[in-house]
Amino acid sequence: MKIIKELIPYLVIILVVLVLRTFVITPIVVQGESMVPTLAGDEVMILKKYDTSYERFDIVVVNKSVEGDNLIKRVIGLPGETIRYTDGKLYINDKVVKDKYAFGNTNNFREIKLGEDEYFVMGDNRAISLDSRVLGIIKHDEIEGTVGMVIYPFNKIGKVK
Repeated sequence: MKIIKELIPYLVIILVVLVLRTFVITPIVVQGESMVPTLAGDEVMILKKYDTSYERFDIVVVNKSVEGDNLIKRVIGLPGETIRYTDGKLYINDKVVKDKYAFGNTNNFREIKLGEDEYFVMGDNRAISLDSRVLGIIKHDEIEGTVGMVIYPFNKIGKVK
């Protein structure tokens, strides 16, 4: 009985950590170069799982597994919007929106109408990014949360700019 009493604090700590990692926050590693120059790859970031309202240009983790990895992309199109890229310009609902995160040329793509729980995501490094242009639209429940803080490497600690 004494051993069980001594183990209770450790079991509580383990339970709290499991709950936090499952429902609140968890570390995630950036793989590849699709978010260059914003993220160079191999950064460790905090994924906020509790943040389920996404805004344009948020960086999100998408559960569209490619070779076992989740994808880190930027939200470009929001539910109910019409999106297209023509002559190097982003159009949302037929209005030009400044795409300040685009790196490299973005090829034109036809107009896409998003449903009520659908998002259009793209990597910042448009020439090599595997994103909604290839994978298709992303449903709300395929987004695991937002990222915005780098915790490693130490010289990059802080909010993503």
